[in-house]
Amino acid sequence: MPVKRKGPLQLVKREVDEITTQVDSLLNDVQNQVGPTEESFKRCQDLQISTEKTLRTLEKLTKADELAPIGNYDQRKQEEEGRLQSILERLNTLSLKLSPPGPSAAGDLSIKDSEDDDDDYNEDSNEDEDDEEDVDKAARGPQESIPHVYTVLSDFKGEQEGDLSVHKGEVLSIIRKTADGWWLAQDTKGNRGVVPRNYLKIGSVADNEYADEEEEDEDENEEEQSEEEEAQDGKELSEEQDKRSDAFNWSTVRKALTEIDATDVLSAMGAIPSGFRPSTLNKLLVEEGVTHKASHYVQPELSQSQLSFRDLFLEPDTGRVRARQVRSCVCFTLWSCRMIPTPGVGVQVLSRHVRMCAFDGTQVLSNIHTVRATYSPKSPKTWSFSPRMTGILPTLLDGDCFLRCDSASPNLGILFELGVTFIRNSTGERGDLSCGWAFLKLTDDTGNVLPNRTYELAVNGGTPYEGDVSVEASVPRGSSGGVFQQMLHARRRPKLIIKLKSGSSRTRAQLSLLPDTLLHCVNCIHLLVLHRQLLADTLLMERPSMHNADLKCSPILSTFPVLLDQLDLLDALRSSWLDAEASMSRAQKILHQRSSGPESSTPSWILSNTTSTPQARQEVRSSLLTPSTHILLLISQS
Repeated sequence: MPVKRKGPLQLVKREVDEITTQVDSLLNDVQNQVGPTEESFKRCQDLQISTEKTLRTLEKLTKADELAPIGNYDQRKQEEEGRLQSILERLNTLSLKLSPPGPSAAGDLSIKDSEDDDDDYNEDSNEDEDDEEDVDKAARGPQESIPHVYTVLSDFKGEQEGDLSVHKGEVLSIIRKTADGWWLAQDTKGNRGVVPRNYLKIGSVADNEYADEEEEDEDENEEEQSEEEEAQDGKELSEEQDKRSDAFNWSTVRKALTEIDATDVLSAMGAIPSGFRPSTLNKLLVEEGVTHKASHYVQPELSQSQLSFRDLFLEPDTGRVRARQVRSCVCFTLWSCRMIPTPGVGVQVLSRHVRMCAFDGTQVLSNIHTVRATYSPKSPKTWSFSPRMTGILPTLLDGDCFLRCDSASPNLGILFELGVTFIRNSTGERGDLSCGWAFLKLTDDTGNVLPNRTYELAVNGGTPYEGDVSVEASVPRGSSGGVFQQMLHARRRPKLIIKLKSGSSRTRAQLSLLPDTLLHCVNCIHLLVLHRQLLADTLLMERPSMHNADLKCSPILSTFPVLLDQLDLLDALRSSWLDAEASMSRAQKILHQRSSGPESSTPSWILSNTTSTPQARQEVRSSLLTPSTHILLLISQS
């Protein structure tokens, strides 16, 4: 009878059993001090290489490689991966204990570092390639890694046993590099421990300064060369790429991906999920200032002739703002977020929020609007919006929003970036993390507008410019296994639930009076319409001619855009507006009902320009505007 062949997973399981036996034997010999330490250290290195090789082989296996069907294949594979990870941790701890003393390693460093420094002076442009080679050497195992001198980029305080606390500018000797990013290092005092890779830069401080001076001399010589040589110069090419990318927000994205900040440190420590990134939209708000704020988009735009406005007109018969239709105008509600991972220990979350903007896949096309989420301590992975409360709902918590955008891009949609504001317990450092992003395209493949219904959007990790990044490594993106396992994986994936809805006829009419591009809260539409009408009255109706360019003094018009960026002051204005409407007299309410009938798109203070007597119009206008104007004047004076 022929011998039954074993499948790949069974062969790997046998290798894991053999490695486990060898590790137990090594630990027993070390504990009983059997044999020299150098021999034990060599055995430990060999076992590390063998374990990493087996782990890579196991990760490449799939269910289709098996000779016969295996029940619970994914579960068995995960169990073997867990065993290998546990073995690696035991070997790393043992390797730190058995590592050779520092002076001999430092002597080897002096010779090899001089050669490496010479290479750095001559080939400074190849630093990225050197870093990639370092990672490759680390992946091949500790035995093949070569020691180097590295400079510390930022302070690091060890939080666990075996960590090496270092300070910025300190020079370290790297004894061993590993693929997990934690390298064994030794400082100038002889202290040893592991340090995260992203805290280090190759070379000493003196070497870097000398290389920088040599780079500056080379740049000056290159500027004196011909235009053909300048076109081939790598530095000038990178500057041209930066100029082209500024229009598409690439400079900010590149900084978010390359700068070493608290997010990189937390990711290296395992304190946050692998898919978390520095907030891209928050960087746009901080670095590009008012460009992506609502106050920028409510200002009227001048036409090409600079003598009139491109998006602000008055109806000659009624004196009201002329309605303008745009290509995309939607109302939507943030419903909830589910299965959003939480940062680990060492990080305190101050707030959870969703930042939104119009996006076409390459650039931000509108202002960035933020809505804060609420959650229950019993289910921290579930976010909700628009909580119930007495009085008016603050704009920051209101999930009912609208978007107006006149872009003709076929990929136009709404970008949602889920984020948290955090503080590190150890250093007190604050920052903004992106917990993932989702995108809702406003048209289908045929170009038709999406129907009004509820949508479950998958939350992706990384940034909007990255692809196929999971928010959490433990949640696979692919669907392997049976139908039941696919259902379980689908329930574990992070989701954002959005509801598209059609506003009332009054809301749609009011939206047509707003700027061509704006994303904001639905409850602030009446204030935005008021600002739009006052703009038209001041800039169009009150000018003797279109050629008149005299400055206009209006504290309300100059202060209202500031309120859109200060949501607490905007809520105070909304509250005073409601109080003014509640305190209207009976005659004013009758005039309000007559002037703003069921088909009216604007409140009585706008329609009063053409209705009733001048005294009645002024009475209604002043009764509604006085409290709001008082708030605006106080803000403008402060």
